[in-house]
Amino acid sequence: MTRFRASVPATSTILADDTRTRITRWDFEPGAETGHHSHGLAYVVVPITALNIRIEDASGISERTIEAGAAYSRPSGIEHNVINAGDQPMSFIEIEMKR
Repeated sequence: MTRFRASVPATSTILADDTRTRITRWDFEPGAETGHHSHGLAYVVVPITALNIRIEDASGISERTIEAGAAYSRPSGIEHNVINAGDQPMSFIEIEMKR
């Protein structure tokens, strides 16, 4: 499988950053991606829009759809890349837990 390449990066906006959490809004045009990265903190993702995402990580490439308002969590330390695999813009809130 050929690796998907974005024409533009996703946009991140820090909404809050205190001693307990860092809250970031991510906005993706179709094809936009975060780039490979890992989190030093466990985190929760809450979609603002429906997500049609492609995830690239050590286990391979997967695609899934997540409805707006649904949520999922991930532990720290997993290297991954998030790509908007849909044809509409998508957005989510990421909440990293500092303690």
